[in-house]
Amino acid sequence: MKTKKLAAIGLCAATVLSLAACGGGGEGESSKGGGDGKLIVYTNSGSDGRDVWLEERAAEDGFDIEVVQIAAGDLANRIVSEKNNVQADLVFGLNNVEYEKLKAEDTMEKWEPEWKDEVDLSLGDPDGYYYPLVIQPLVNIMNIDLENPPQDYTDLLSEEWTDKYTILGFGGGTAKTMLAGFLVRYTDPDGELGISDEGWDTIKQWIQNGHMEAEGEDYVGSVIDGSRPICEMWGSGVLQNEEERGVEFQIMSPEVGVPYVTEQVAILKGRDNTEKAIEFANWFGSAEIQTEWMNEFGTIPCNEGAFEQASDEIKEFVGSVHQQEIDWAFVAENLDAWVEKVELEFVQ
Repeated sequence: MKTKKLAAIGLCAATVLSLAACGGGGEGESSKGGGDGKLIVYTNSGSDGRDVWLEERAAEDGFDIEVVQIAAGDLANRIVSEKNNVQADLVFGLNNVEYEKLKAEDTMEKWEPEWKDEVDLSLGDPDGYYYPLVIQPLVNIMNIDLENPPQDYTDLLSEEWTDKYTILGFGGGTAKTMLAGFLVRYTDPDGELGISDEGWDTIKQWIQNGHMEAEGEDYVGSVIDGSRPICEMWGSGVLQNEEERGVEFQIMSPEVGVPYVTEQVAILKGRDNTEKAIEFANWFGSAEIQTEWMNEFGTIPCNEGAFEQASDEIKEFVGSVHQQEIDWAFVAENLDAWVEKVELEFVQ
């Protein structure tokens, strides 16, 4: 497989915060709601037409749903803030780190999908609160004509790459996870927030030598025209940008591997539509619908039946891309503090 052709990988991350009216009671009403059968679905994976497609496809099979797209960095916090006045029936798209936060706050129902034997349950929650849908490799894309491209984040620290790469904003899950993937290379139990002095110095150089994403900018366009030829990208963004813009990218492939995250689905606690929500989750995670989701948006499904229908390029990619080993429990414990330190001390 051509490494520059990363044709179909999964995740849409930081996007517009869409807080449509989500049902549920006002002040003084019960925290339960949604008894009319309409399902409110929270996700950070609803941009680029995914929300509309899912609503319309679900309607074909008898589900009345409203998909509310919320950036990954805000979604878990929103669910926790609504804990006593729950506004959504289920959530999909977040990774294990965010679901562990929701689990600690007792916001989810324990359940068991019909397709549980068709996925690797080790990717999900051993206690049965959330289950895997889509595998997400997170990468750096590079201009196809870039000569002697960097092979690793550490290469970006040199003067040669000053202001030549874009780091996504830390409000999104992609940026947070890629930051974590860099930081965990420098773990030190005696270091600040579990990271060595060398690690923090490296992260500071990486951030200040690069360019932080500005709201509304076309950072992919900058990669294509070569003005800033490197940027972080979630999996499905690679495919969609290659197809929509008629280009190909090189992909940075560090020896240590790239962070993988897994999009999960969970049922939220405190609504009257729990049974219907489980029925929808069974439908959405099925081989049939995950195959359609993959074909439409270039995801890598966890469902084995859906993966069997994947293109040769997807299968070859999954067989060849190296996954970075990351202690996600350590990340979950420290990620918020890491991001806070980076934003306060390093981002200029």
